[in-house]
Amino acid sequence: MGTAQEILKDLVEQLKSLAKTETIVGAPFTVGEFTVVPISRVMLGVGAGGGSGGAEKKAATGEGGGGGGGIRVRPVALVAVRGGELNVHMLGRGATVAHSFEKMPELVEKGMEKLFESWKARKEKKEKRKKRGNR
Repeated sequence: MGTAQEILKDLVEQLKSLAKTETIVGAPFTVGEFTVVPISRVMLGVGAGGGSGGAEKKAATGEGGGGGGGIRVRPVALVAVRGGELNVHMLGRGATVAHSFEKMPELVEKGMEKLFESWKARKEKKEKRKKRGNR
């Protein structure tokens, strides 16, 4: 196996050991009545190269290789469990969207209450006008 291939293989093995399930779904911990499980996003990047050769007019030859890689682990959510209740709390950019979806039933309910109050007020106003007209 060539040098670059060996480097790449070793690099991938090291990164795979870091990007395991336990890294994505973290160890649960307790905060008061809640059991909290951290959820992370793991991203990997790998690159390697190598070559061999020499100058046409010189007898010298050589070979070389190199590689690099990186891992990024970013917390994206916390799952909170209390009794039979489970809540997902998004972290970072997606938090506002998730929060909105969590609050959607409450917002719809409040919106419907306001709508019904408005209809009721209009109906009462019409009835008052009718009564005034019948006098």
